[in-house]
Amino acid sequence: MKTTLKKPVAIVGYSGHAYVIVDIFLNAGRLVTAYCDAEEKKLNPYNLNYLGKESDVIDQLKKFDYFACVGHNGIREKIHAQLSQYIGDPINAIHPSAVISASAKMGIGVMIAANATINPMVEIGNGVVCNTSSTIDHECIIGDFSFISPGAVLCGNVKVGRSSFIGANAVIRQGIIIGNNVIIGAGTVVVKDIPDNTTVIGNPARKLVKKPVRNLKAA
Repeated sequence: MKTTLKKPVAIVGYSGHAYVIVDIFLNAGRLVTAYCDAEEKKLNPYNLNYLGKESDVIDQLKKFDYFACVGHNGIREKIHAQLSQYIGDPINAIHPSAVISASAKMGIGVMIAANATINPMVEIGNGVVCNTSSTIDHECIIGDFSFISPGAVLCGNVKVGRSSFIGANAVIRQGIIIGNNVIIGAGTVVVKDIPDNTTVIGNPARKLVKKPVRNLKAA
């Protein structure tokens, strides 16, 4: 039986979030050997080879499987859009300790961290982060490039729009619909639908209203 050798992995972005992802790959038996970033990092805990800025080293990246290790939803999406047209789709980063239902559906460039639980009939879009010990219960739908933080709990049938952020230990009641570009603060308990472009905090969740900044003129 012929065995197909996997390419080594190159990561795009190399800081705290990336350290978690490198560890996921290592635990999954993948070899991570290189990174791309705007500049070479002084701190290099995994002794990776610096390739350069990703847009400048497209030909080199074709030798690797790649993954965008950037927590910011918008930047992560831009990396996917730029690189996929030249070198194909990113791989997924899935920790062996994650529990993922066989009936769950998953896009590309997805991170599933240690002890995350993805229950039956969940749909996870492209570039989604399901961080450490997060729980995505039955029939939830997570839109492209959203970020589910450590310990967050999404009860059944929750729908999260595109490029939204669910903070650490937030709890979303069953059946809730969360719009696009929503920010839900750490520890927030969401019991009502959240419209697009809204930031909520607290228990129960309330909209965060930014106070206008007054210009104080010197006397």
